[in-house]
Amino acid sequence: MGLTDADHAGLVVAAQAGDDRAREELIAAYLPLVHNIVRRALSAHADADDVVQETLLRVVRDLPALRAPDSFRSWLVSITLRQIQTHWQRQRTTTSRTASIDEAHHLPDAAPEPEDAAMLRLRVSDERRRIAEAGRWLDPDHRVLLSLWWQEHAGLLNREDVAAATGLTVAHAGVRLQRMREQLDLSRTIVAALEARPRCPRLGEAVAGWDGAPSSVWRKRIARHTRDCPVCTETTANRVPAELLLLGVAPLAVPAGLLAALTAKGLLPGAAAGAAGPAMAPAAAAVKGGGLHGAAAGKLHAVTAHPLACLAAGAVLVSGAATYATWPEQTPRVPGVTAAPPAAPTT
Repeated sequence: MGLTDADHAGLVVAAQAGDDRAREELIAAYLPLVHNIVRRALSAHADADDVVQETLLRVVRDLPALRAPDSFRSWLVSITLRQIQTHWQRQRTTTSRTASIDEAHHLPDAAPEPEDAAMLRLRVSDERRRIAEAGRWLDPDHRVLLSLWWQEHAGLLNREDVAAATGLTVAHAGVRLQRMREQLDLSRTIVAALEARPRCPRLGEAVAGWDGAPSSVWRKRIARHTRDCPVCTETTANRVPAELLLLGVAPLAVPAGLLAALTAKGLLPGAAAGAAGPAMAPAAAAVKGGGLHGAAAGKLHAVTAHPLACLAAGAVLVSGAATYATWPEQTPRVPGVTAAPPAAPTT
């Protein structure tokens, strides 16, 4: 179950009235959500922790001005998106940075397993790696939406939260998420085609002069080829839908260093790890019968439920998809964010 505003409306009111314990409990409850959104959208771990701290400090500062305690979650997410945008603005002149994901490609097994299960496990691992790489090809706006989409599938947000945080209607948010999904699928095709061995000869001609760095210009150029090329489209013939690959992937754990830093700033109580623990637990991925992908979802859930599989898959998503937000040539624009308060000078 995800966090609900109704569960914490009382804490919000108490924190607004100056109750330090209520404020600490509120921050501890929502810290994992903020951390996951930021880490999925930013690259360097140290930068992500800084953005999380800046976000929570701004939340505490502006909490007394929140008029509707039952809208706390969407208000918090909108501030998080604003801080991500601020970080991108600070980093817009830096060079592209990516993190290696090679170390997370293999899933260790506790015991021998049937060959078909082992092959499915390897396939899921490779598909997740490609999604992580495909995330680096997305436009900045879509990277933010991808981060929110992950939290929605993890049960930490719902569609209403996503809409409110981005300043969109629920219907418009659905349209924007669908466009993000289309660009993600296109980018997955590009990644698969570039990795294919032997590579399509015509694709080799299309990428002549490319420096190897993902960009929107090269995404469009490569896509013009892959859309109509039977050789390249064949590389994705048996692709697993992205939403099924998220089954069983645990939310990212908040690192001890960040907990210590927030405790030192008075945002968390001394027993921060214990207070935040329940909210850091993985959201259960329930796969119900029926639907086009019901059987596949059941098999994938059985594979991804393995604790070591979850750990390795989480490492792939962090090191790949969480590295895609540092190389935009222009200042990224968070889609439709209007609910966050204006930035204040850093003290």
